[in-house]
Amino acid sequence: MAKTVSYNQFEYTGQVQPQLGERDAKGQLLYPYLPYAELVEAVNLAIYLERPLLLKGEPGCGKTRLARAVAYELGLPFEAWYIKSTTRAKDGLYTYDAVSRLRDAQLAATGRIIKDEDIPRISDRATYVQWGPLGRAFQNEQRTVVLIDEIDKADIDFPNDLLLELDEQRFVVEETEQEIPAKASPIVFITSNDEKDLPDAFLRRCLFHYVEFPSTQRLIEIINAQFPDAPQELVKKAVARFLVLREDMGKDKGEAGKKVSTSELIDWFRVLRRYPEDEVLAKLDGKLPYAGVLLKSWEDHVRYLKKSRGRG
Repeated sequence: MAKTVSYNQFEYTGQVQPQLGERDAKGQLLYPYLPYAELVEAVNLAIYLERPLLLKGEPGCGKTRLARAVAYELGLPFEAWYIKSTTRAKDGLYTYDAVSRLRDAQLAATGRIIKDEDIPRISDRATYVQWGPLGRAFQNEQRTVVLIDEIDKADIDFPNDLLLELDEQRFVVEETEQEIPAKASPIVFITSNDEKDLPDAFLRRCLFHYVEFPSTQRLIEIINAQFPDAPQELVKKAVARFLVLREDMGKDKGEAGKKVSTSELIDWFRVLRRYPEDEVLAKLDGKLPYAGVLLKSWEDHVRYLKKSRGRG
């Protein structure tokens, strides 16, 4: 396991990787993550300045996995907050179970079920506070890596509603009037797929990095890290075939269109590894094998079929 370092010694290198099949404390499978130098530098600047790091890039390029990789290497707790269209900024700090409090108060008033020793507990409003990922991180004595994933899915006001918490690193529980300051500054990663613009006031409080699509050599290294026993001829041939497909999709859709991603390459290669090497190598010379792993829309399938017929 990764070694915990002291507060003043946090430096991410990207060189500490989990063993094949290793899981974290919550049972989540851990994967190798191979960052490039500029991304490592951006992470360390965010740690040093105690500012959130906003990550943008193509879907599937590894934005989300970076936070967990940093937590693993530094031996720090990890909290993930996955944003939905209905998510409120307060949800990441805490939620207040007003329904349970009302129910318990009614039961206490009628003298039913509630024991005398429970009265102080249900009289305390703090009993009904449930902490969210950011709220737990603020109360941790140790620095915590926090992922706020796909912030652009939320309402346009969502980022601005987090300004105080991210800037001053404190928040107030309105129902109890309790102020919660951060005991240790969390290391915050925020991902965005650019579905909507983020407010300028929010952007000013963040560091920014665009996660680049890996080079050919880096893709080979990523596959080797995920599948250490894979034959190199198969790795190189699969990556080359994947890049041809990606280039074709770029020509058809332009730079703004959805192209196959690193995560889809990993899934595709996992499927290829199910079959004998000679069989898969032969398939890679013909029609794109297991195309449904890479081509996710009818339009992509139609484009590919037209191109493959033209080449034939």
